[in-house]
Formats: sequence, structure tokens, C-alpha cells
Amino acid sequence: MSQELELLRRRYGGRQPGLLGARHSYAVLCPLLERPDGLHLLFEVRAQGLRQGGEVCFPGGRMEPGESVSACALRETEEEISIPASAVTLLGTPDFICNQRGFLLYPVLGLISPEGFAAMRPSPAEVAEVFTAPLSFFRDTKPELYHYDLFPQVPDSFPYEAVGIPRDYSWASGNVEVPVWHWDGHPVWGMTARLVRDLISTFS
Repeated sequence: MSQELELLRRRYGGRQPGLLGARHSYAVLCPLLERPDGLHLLFEVRAQGLRQGGEVCFPGGRMEPGESVSACALRETEEEISIPASAVTLLGTPDFICNQRGFLLYPVLGLISPEGFAAMRPSPAEVAEVFTAPLSFFRDTKPELYHYDLFPQVPDSFPYEAVGIPRDYSWASGNVEVPVWHWDGHPVWGMTARLVRDLISTFS
């Protein structure tokens, strides 16, 4: 086998494929709580000093090299709100999101024990507040839906003639749907809302 073939075999043989061009991967825990009125989802509000401060999200963050999706989600949950991994029963991994900015977002579904919830201590540096919302609210309430377009911006210097396409070439564009729910003064929207919508699709 030639050196080139051996290098290709080493790189791709037995490899788990990922998304070509993805720069980073993130994992979040979608935390469930059992309450007298049914299942609740636990949300965070990001601290104001952070990027996207004030937004509602699930606990999570960027995956470290060699870290599994579940390990990342549990680690970030403990770092952000002090709920240990031992207090979380993992239920599964819903579909992930490929963001147009070039990263992957992996959700992990987990049930928080009463002891874990009682031990919760949000980190002020990362979390402004936490709240819960009943899963039934999201099942019974249709989200507001908004859309925005993604337009290609191709530089005038692009070598149309060299690659054999006309200057009025039909470049691919896109459209993003943004669901929004309002719960007790908290807007649940964007990627977090998309994950919630996927969860409640289980019951439809």
C-alpha cells in the first residue's frame, strides 16, 4: 500500500463521520423534573456579562477534545448549576442541530432527581436565574413562528468564467424558522425552542 493510501486509511478507517467544515461542537442537557402537575423543563437565563446574556437556554457548553456528548452536558450542568452527574438519569439523545455559523449542538435528555434539584446552586458568573416550565404548556401552546432569509454574498472578484458559470448564477439561499414561546415573562426561543419543539413532538 502506498504512503498516500496508508495515510488515508489511518485518517478515515473506522472513523465516526462528522459534519464537514464544522468548527465546534456543543452539548446541552435538557433537564426534566417530576412535579405534582407533571413533567417540567428546567431552564437557565444567561448572566448579563456573557455573550448572549439574558437569553433563556439549557445548561451546556463547548465539548472538549475526546469528550462524549453526555459527558459534556453533565459536566457543564454541574459547573453552571451544581447539579452533579449522579443526580441525573440520562433518557436519551434527541436530534442535534447544525447551525448556519458552522457548529453542532447536541441535546441530551435527562431526569433530575429531587435531591439534585435541592442541591442546585447557580453560578453567578454564568447564570442570572433558573426557572421551570411545565412540559404541558409547550404541548398545549403553539409557538409564535418567525422566519428570516439567508442570502449568499458573493464577491465581485469570484472567478465565474474560470469555473464555467454565468455571473447571474443562482446561488443557494436559505430560510431559518425561529419559534418563540412566552412563559411567565421568559421568552423561550431560537435553538432552545427548537429543541423543546422536538421533545413535545413525542406526544403528538
